[in-house]
Amino acid sequence: MSRRIIIFDTTLRDGEQSPGASLTVPEKLLIARQLANLGVDVIEAGFPIASEGDFEAVKQIAQSIDGPTICGLARANENDIDCCWEAVKYAAKPRIHTFIATSKIHLEKKLRKTQAEVIELAFKAVRYAKQHCPDVEFSPEDCARTSLDYMCEIVQAALEAGATTINIPDTVGYAQPEEFAGRIRYLIEKVPAIRQAVISVHCHNDLGNAVANSLAAIQAGATQVEGCINGIGERAGNAAIEEIIMNLVTRKDFYGVETGINTREIYRTSRLVSSLTGLSVQRNKAIVGQNAFSHEAGIHQHGVLSSRNTYEIMTPEEVGWEGENLVIGKHSGKHAVAALLEKEGFKLDSEQLNKITNKVKELADKQKIVSADDILAIARDITMQLPEEEQHIRLEEFTVTTGSGLTPTASVRLNVEGEKKIGAAIGDGPIDAISNAIWSIIGPSLQLVEYNLKAITGGTNALADVSIKLADEKGNLFAARAVNEDVIKASAVGIVKGINKALSFKQKIHPHDV
Repeated sequence: MSRRIIIFDTTLRDGEQSPGASLTVPEKLLIARQLANLGVDVIEAGFPIASEGDFEAVKQIAQSIDGPTICGLARANENDIDCCWEAVKYAAKPRIHTFIATSKIHLEKKLRKTQAEVIELAFKAVRYAKQHCPDVEFSPEDCARTSLDYMCEIVQAALEAGATTINIPDTVGYAQPEEFAGRIRYLIEKVPAIRQAVISVHCHNDLGNAVANSLAAIQAGATQVEGCINGIGERAGNAAIEEIIMNLVTRKDFYGVETGINTREIYRTSRLVSSLTGLSVQRNKAIVGQNAFSHEAGIHQHGVLSSRNTYEIMTPEEVGWEGENLVIGKHSGKHAVAALLEKEGFKLDSEQLNKITNKVKELADKQKIVSADDILAIARDITMQLPEEEQHIRLEEFTVTTGSGLTPTASVRLNVEGEKKIGAAIGDGPIDAISNAIWSIIGPSLQLVEYNLKAITGGTNALADVSIKLADEKGNLFAARAVNEDVIKASAVGIVKGINKALSFKQKIHPHDV
């Protein structure tokens, strides 16, 4: 019987720590539902003590997502663990994941503690977490730079305290594949008790080795692998979970393992995460990139036409890429729209469905047909609105004047916490002018640091898809996205969304010190 590999997805925790990838609670819920459709075994839904928003997201995911284990992260102290349990306890299968750093540099520079003191803290944390939850995961942070013998000591202590999963993280992407595999083999040899636990790995991509290190660890005996959709995450990102999965599936002859993943949901999941985080997938990325199944060279095209497996070791259909074969016209009804969105993981009430259908028909009147990507963009724009309490600023009206020989000028009226304010400014172009008009009201506390515009589909009537990133004085980044037929309106709405995210963030407490 094949060994089964547990797929642990941390897109909503480690992935969201990508600069600018901050997600709202509704956005996290939508991704969590799709991860459940994908068939991941564990969803690490967040770091509950990090913020009120993170706590609420983990709690709502625990309450509403069926199937996967719902996990929360906690540092090795009672306050973190209590907070984590309060968030995950609603899940049918909850997990507490606690961690403490173990490398020499972390002990000396960050924790300022001895090895013995850290072992004691780890033991107490796992034992305390075990009092709340039967499923406890322990990670010795920066384990790839931790001495082998000390790694074994702290893992032994965590197992004695009741840990059911031991995760070996390459926190800074330092390890090499054979070296990392050797670490897993050494642990299994020196700590026999670990054979009764789940052996997990969590690799970062700083040297480009995250997927290779994860696969090498599986060969060495790891039974759980952690990663993020599209490989997002801090710095160079985490292991791309879809690449690991398709290696295991496509080369089952080599690895000899099983997963519970529905691979036909991979492309859909990738597209959703990219859309909501604002982090685009590079065209030539393995598995989910736009070029992953494209063939331009003549010799390749001839081979594929003769037999697809001459140049395709997996089919687009295996990962759920179906092409853009669905179009909606102005005579299409809401049932066609609802069917597409249900397939994409949306859970819509009748009011939302009516709004989306009306917007689709408006667009169809202008450009005759509406693609699947257009409909998804409209649906996300309508369903992913910030909650009322987080809409501190509303765009009420704007005008832009431009033309041959004229300096582009914009005026804008905002509702700021119930007070109407008007701003005006000039710019190098109409979008620059409307942006400057908004900043004339908001002030210099936030800066627009990134602006991207693309058409959802081709054609002069295509929907404008605007993604922006704002930065506050402390360097915190806030991403937002808006779609509209009018590129200037899409830009203004996107900026206002980003400002609201930043203002909501400021109202919450963020006790980060890890």
